[in-house]
Amino acid sequence: MHVLITGANGFVGRALARRLAEAGRLDGRSIDRLTLVDLALEGLPEADAVHAEAGDLADAPWLRRVVAERPVDVIYHLASIPGGTAQQQYALARQVNLEATTTLLESGKAQVEAGQRAPVFVFASSIAVFGTMPPKVDDETPPRPVMAYGAQKLIGEVLVADFSRRGWIDGRSLRLPGVLARPPARTGQLSAFMSDIIRELAAGRPFVCPTAPGATTWASSLPCIVDQLLHAATVAGDRWPQGRALTLPTQRFSMAELVDAIAQVHGSHARDLVRYEPDERIEALFGRFPPLDTAAADALGFRGDADLPSLVRQALAPGRTS
Repeated sequence: MHVLITGANGFVGRALARRLAEAGRLDGRSIDRLTLVDLALEGLPEADAVHAEAGDLADAPWLRRVVAERPVDVIYHLASIPGGTAQQQYALARQVNLEATTTLLESGKAQVEAGQRAPVFVFASSIAVFGTMPPKVDDETPPRPVMAYGAQKLIGEVLVADFSRRGWIDGRSLRLPGVLARPPARTGQLSAFMSDIIRELAAGRPFVCPTAPGATTWASSLPCIVDQLLHAATVAGDRWPQGRALTLPTQRFSMAELVDAIAQVHGSHARDLVRYEPDERIEALFGRFPPLDTAAADALGFRGDADLPSLVRQALAPGRTS
């Protein structure tokens, strides 16, 4: 089978590519080509199946050529312009988050019209589609994004559902929570503090948390998210909800509970290294997450991290499985 990953040089993309290259199989089938697509590609997994395609997703003719080179069985569309950067750079976010997504979806249409099978299309959406949340979120909660990134991800979900109804792709949109622990980098993600606090406290360094101790959020470890992405490609298309979008099971916790879990895993001294200096904007965006019910995803076999200490352990050990 042929698997293609966009955003393959990103935090999640690298981990997914590594797992697929190591396994050499997906959904019981051998992977004989693993096409990795990103603006630049470094540290590629060593496997005969790996094929690197460095280029700009905003270059639609180039992207069409890459996808049309050989029929694709599974597309993992992970590439995006995230959070704060999407809010500040409208043209770039539109090109990557909307236009490149449309180009990829239309590649599925072209593949079907050429007499080939519709590709499974796993779209990395985001919990940002919910925006300001009600007292509880479940499968019936309507998305109401309040930032450009969430709005663009919601548009992507609608397109994935529409192309699936037309038979041009077999789509599945996964609303990813925060993924921990990202390496220190200027990606424009306003939620980076959740990764930073784990990394800094585990290393014995002080940390200023931009929320109150009781601020609540949702997050999963990187290995857990990779497991969920892999699982998404194996669930039969007729089992997915009509809108083809799922909110994934994840951990909900307060920042004080996260610090306690870090202390449990990395030593009690971690509690003494934290100072809380709430930033109203950060807390409004990432510190008021309500209880979450993911019954639809649970029924399809998706699983989150077992508990908060497990999340902390796995967050700094991305090579492990959840």
